[in-house]
Amino acid sequence: MSDLFTPLTVGALTLPNRILMAPLTRCRADADHVPTPLMAEYYAQRASAGLIIAEATMAMEGNSSFWMEPGIYSDAQVKGWKVVTDAVHAKGGRIFLQLWHGGRACHPLLNGGAQPVAPSALPIVGDEVHTPEGKKPYVTPRELRDDEIPGIIAGFKKAAENAKAAGFDGVEIHGANGYLLDEFLRDGANKRTGSYGGPVENRARLLLEVTTAVCEVWGSDRVGVRISPVNSYNSMIDSDPVGLTTWLATKLNDFNLAYLHMMRSDFFQQQKDDVMTPARAAFKGVIIGNMGYKADEATQAIAEGKLDAVAFGTSFLANPDLPARIAAKAALNSARPSTFYSPGPEGYTDYPALTAA
Repeated sequence: MSDLFTPLTVGALTLPNRILMAPLTRCRADADHVPTPLMAEYYAQRASAGLIIAEATMAMEGNSSFWMEPGIYSDAQVKGWKVVTDAVHAKGGRIFLQLWHGGRACHPLLNGGAQPVAPSALPIVGDEVHTPEGKKPYVTPRELRDDEIPGIIAGFKKAAENAKAAGFDGVEIHGANGYLLDEFLRDGANKRTGSYGGPVENRARLLLEVTTAVCEVWGSDRVGVRISPVNSYNSMIDSDPVGLTTWLATKLNDFNLAYLHMMRSDFFQQQKDDVMTPARAAFKGVIIGNMGYKADEATQAIAEGKLDAVAFGTSFLANPDLPARIAAKAALNSARPSTFYSPGPEGYTDYPALTAA
């Protein structure tokens, strides 16, 4: 019977445990979206994770939606990330990079005045974006033309090449949380007609084409895909999240991916469908669960075969030695949300390890 400390084969890698670090935007890159030495320290502190999935990283220039998030499109960014991967590997860790396009979550004030793009001209509502001029409402995006889509795919492929040059062990394609690929996937944001709109096979086309391109660079056994079929974050909804999950998980079997990373629930509890059960039934490979798991529930879910590993977010943010704490049944540090996106080491690299607690 497997548990959190049973090794796991994930594509080309063998992980020493099933306690993964979820991708967490922390906004500690510099003004040119170059990873900093502080980021190398942060990730190296967490190298005991079975796998670190590094934060959402701009696959191509001009698609910022967090102001100080990292990119992987320039030589300087590749060199900055190489410092990070070297630091993680020196501590015996493994690290994937999450490749990302912000889509309609981007803002002109973050991108030289450029209007964001999306499958349809529908804005994010009910929230605001952090900009150099303070919090601002999201703007209405421009509908991406079909003849622009090959450029998006090429951008992801180049990002995958850059991630390899930066020394990562693999990459995760960000198809979740209301960013560009997810916007195409779900019918609440994708109202277009033609070959990228309408039925699920058309809405999923961009994600599948990006996955094909990225696998050409890495080999599918070093590529994962993350989806969030019921998460309403960024004004997202789908009329049939279970059907979408089943269709997409079945289709992704064609790739022989390293894993499928499932965000199981909704930040705002607007949708409550069970998408983990149909994903497990349809997908033949490794499934990573994410969102709100505690150690006991994660252990039980793995033992029952409901999933194969769990990606921990906030608890890994606040506990650099989370696997050791779980093994010792020790108390966890409490996260400090006010410092999630603030600059500097406070609330970033200053959480104590168990031996120093």
